[in-house]
Amino acid sequence: MSDTDRADDAPLDWLIRGGTVIDGTKAPRFDADVGIAGGRIVALGAPGSLDGRVAREVLDARGRIVAPGFIDSHTHDDRAVQTHPDMAFKVSQGVTTVITGNCGISVAPMRPGMPQPSPLDLMQVTPEEGPADFEAYFQALRREPSAVNVGALVGHTTLRAHTMAALDRAATTEEVRAMQQLVRAALDAGVLGLSTGTYYPPAAAATPEEIIEVARPLTGTGAVYATHMRTESHGITEAIDETLRIGRELDCRVVISHHKVMPRANWGRSVQTLKQIGDAMACQCVSLDCYPYVAGSTMIRTDPEMLSGRVIIVTSVPHPECNGRDLADIAAEWGVAPEVAAARLQPGSAIYFTMDEADVQRILAFEPSMIGSDGIPLGDKPHPRLWGTFPRVLGHYSRRLNLFPLETAVWKMSGLTARNFGLADRGTLAVGQAADVVVFDPDRIIDRATFEDPAQPAEGIDAVLVNGVPAWRDGRTTGQRAGRPLRRAGAR
Repeated sequence: MSDTDRADDAPLDWLIRGGTVIDGTKAPRFDADVGIAGGRIVALGAPGSLDGRVAREVLDARGRIVAPGFIDSHTHDDRAVQTHPDMAFKVSQGVTTVITGNCGISVAPMRPGMPQPSPLDLMQVTPEEGPADFEAYFQALRREPSAVNVGALVGHTTLRAHTMAALDRAATTEEVRAMQQLVRAALDAGVLGLSTGTYYPPAAAATPEEIIEVARPLTGTGAVYATHMRTESHGITEAIDETLRIGRELDCRVVISHHKVMPRANWGRSVQTLKQIGDAMACQCVSLDCYPYVAGSTMIRTDPEMLSGRVIIVTSVPHPECNGRDLADIAAEWGVAPEVAAARLQPGSAIYFTMDEADVQRILAFEPSMIGSDGIPLGDKPHPRLWGTFPRVLGHYSRRLNLFPLETAVWKMSGLTARNFGLADRGTLAVGQAADVVVFDPDRIIDRATFEDPAQPAEGIDAVLVNGVPAWRDGRTTGQRAGRPLRRAGAR
């Protein structure tokens, strides 16, 4: 096989030679050389077929997999791409694109003086510092690029805080209209869709009708509706029904974020929820993502079901000395109940062990499940998913447990995600596509990040190119930042 879109004698920026290509489509792997120029894949040929081409850099990929760069379908990297532009915790995993603005919280639009109740404070930006709109945010990313590409969602909770005088009620007709205007502006700037987080207090009072009307501008644009649903606990099937209804009313793709079932009383219910989601896929556009851990991470909460298992405090504003400690130990030391200790530690973030491994594996193995880290880049000891999600899927779940073939694992991280979010030139390794590429050792790749020592890069990632520029090479960041904001296909 051989393919090219340039003259055979044109110089290459990169020649990746001797590797085995997994192209992000779920097709069987094949041996090939890959030529890159001008930030695009320009040649793909049988081993040795590109030997006559002049190349500025040659990468020996013998014994390695050459795959499309991974797309993290669920992140909270809105500010991290500006404050930590080398994005070591992502490029070290092979991630070349992040989807931001999830769970209803986005870094834009901001206005001076707007409230920032949790979880909005996870953005780590004051309203005075934050971008007034997504056009300003994307312009800032073009002026000072990150090492990864950024596809953004606009957050419904952010819109509520921007518009409403009180968040403990449904929006009025005038407030809905104001939020619609903000959604239209975000769509015009190129956002990929809108997210909600009705699980959290600032949006819990929003009715389905409010969400439908606020999100009405999505209809007909190709934009998605992504949601951290109202509950992932006892009322989860009803929450899925609500989510599906919103998608039908808007006639747009739904993305169910970080699908899980919790706490212990609900373990095993993924059999039911995956059937419910799978049945819906037959008649509407539905997607979901998940992460490969039995613990989640979010703001510090006091509800008993969240405190029913082990809880690790990641950050605490009033008690930073407790960062990294178990809530049970803190409560015992203070001589109070865990709920009281959690209240004293607010605001902040924590890790919650609320899931069962059998459910995690069942959801991961569900064919249409994308992979999203849901990492929160805060504190010295964040959830290890921030550094380990993608190598953990490849190394632990695909290679060690044989949960699915490597071709399927790569597709879940690349081609499937690009399709679901409408990223036309990403997610597959083919001539004409953007040169987002990861080269890794299939026999050695594994996550090293643990709950005790989470900020550890993975093993087995040789090189990561973003738009044809190396972001990770030989176990370290390169200092080069070629990421760009990705606009929704068809955006004005």
